[in-house]
Amino acid sequence: MTVSIRAAASPGEVRVAAVGGNRLIDYILWRPGAPDGVGDIHQGRIISQVPGMAGAFVAIAGAEGFLPDSEGAKGLTAGTMLTVRVTRAAQANKGPRLSGRNVDLAGGGTVALLRRGPDPIARLAARFPDAPVIVDDAALAASLRPAARVSVQANVFDDDVAGAIDALSSPHVDLPNGASLSVWPTPALVAIDVDAGGSLAGPAAAGARHQAINRAVVPVLAEQIRLRNLSGAIVVDLAGLAARKRAALAPDFSAALAGDPLHPRFLGFTALGLAEIVRPRIHPPLHELLTGPLAAGLAALRAAMTAFHRDPRGLPAIRANPAVVSALQADPVALADLVRRTGRQVTLRSDPSLPTTGWMLETDHG
Repeated sequence: MTVSIRAAASPGEVRVAAVGGNRLIDYILWRPGAPDGVGDIHQGRIISQVPGMAGAFVAIAGAEGFLPDSEGAKGLTAGTMLTVRVTRAAQANKGPRLSGRNVDLAGGGTVALLRRGPDPIARLAARFPDAPVIVDDAALAASLRPAARVSVQANVFDDDVAGAIDALSSPHVDLPNGASLSVWPTPALVAIDVDAGGSLAGPAAAGARHQAINRAVVPVLAEQIRLRNLSGAIVVDLAGLAARKRAALAPDFSAALAGDPLHPRFLGFTALGLAEIVRPRIHPPLHELLTGPLAAGLAALRAAMTAFHRDPRGLPAIRANPAVVSALQADPVALADLVRRTGRQVTLRSDPSLPTTGWMLETDHG
């Protein structure tokens, strides 16, 4: 299967995908102005040791991270300066996870970011070393390495791939056989429900149909876990099958998860028949990136740019909740990127009467 890495850029955001055989293999939503920080190397300072957590809190540039004793915190005292690498992004209201191991830079006497980690395109390029990189923005192409593998074309996603990417924003996944998945993240775990729906029609016995349906769903389920970057504890309620008969599907789960680069583990079934999967938390899951004021603001910039391309005589103003306006103003890339693409500065109008992530386009009379 020939794999290519494709990136579609919009102001402040890049949709990055590994595509093989006209099918999504990996998907990453990259915000250059708000990177997740994984792989960044910092000069940090120990804030406090926390024996009950077997680690220490460390001040790094713009954040406070946690350094486990096993990763270098043991024996250090408050005020100690050290060089650390971010191994897990801040997510689910927890700060970044740090490591002091195998860090190849030395810092000075102040808290500072020493080097950024690899961007998503570089990560996928390392995962697929022979894949060409195709982007739709010349400025983005010029910033990438390895440059020899990068080319520029107007449309990087065909309709099938674009549709698959858009579908990742919905908690529901409709399958060709009439079954469906529902993905429900919670603070403690991700719950996935399998609904057989119309796929139960047929002459076979009910038990055999349920077994076949669930067996066909498992590879799609593993694919969605990878594409949505679901992580931590994941539980799956299969469709209709009695709890005692679900154990027969254990090899299917293990086989379906085997190709995931994060090496998730299938742990078995609970007494209620729920399949248990654990997948490492490293980068933020897609559902977190798709919510909040910055996500809303970047959607508003995309809409404004689309409107400008329809009618280049003027760029619409954006009226938005103050949290959305603040998020855009705090992003060092997004607004400047819109100016580069349109030659115009967007007018932002703060409106506290709108919902927290609310925004609208309106005529700019300025």
